[in-house]
Amino acid sequence: MKRIYLVLLLFAGITSLAFGRVIAKGDSNTSFGKYTIEVCDQPQTLNGEEMKCYLITYENSPVTMKIFVDKEKKCKNYVVVTDGLSVMYTCDGEFFGVNKVDPKFKGEGITTDDALLDRSNYFHQKVIARGVTEEFDATRLIASYYPALIK
Repeated sequence: MKRIYLVLLLFAGITSLAFGRVIAKGDSNTSFGKYTIEVCDQPQTLNGEEMKCYLITYENSPVTMKIFVDKEKKCKNYVVVTDGLSVMYTCDGEFFGVNKVDPKFKGEGITTDDALLDRSNYFHQKVIARGVTEEFDATRLIASYYPALIK
């Protein structure tokens, strides 16, 4: 009987670690305040492809965003989807920066609305980092820089 309880306790512990994991916390240095990055609980599909997904929330803002990781040959694209402004951060092996959402996601209804975009900060974020940016670092950069894009 003790073995059964031990196995159930072990299984519950492993299951709780696998879902809704907080992988990073930090300060956005904006009015949005501190951010929390979690791995999405369930696999997410975008444009008919299953993609890795992250969920970012802020302490002082109702904005919740999903970041879909679209793997390309050279590097990865990060499609940032919110109720308001959606953008895409790209990495081509030489730099990491913001762009408007690729037209291939238009079928999903995901486009960049220029009326909500702060153009000055958009052009300042065209190059955020040089070289290859790892996925963990990219999500932290997005969580820090994204709030400045909203008008």
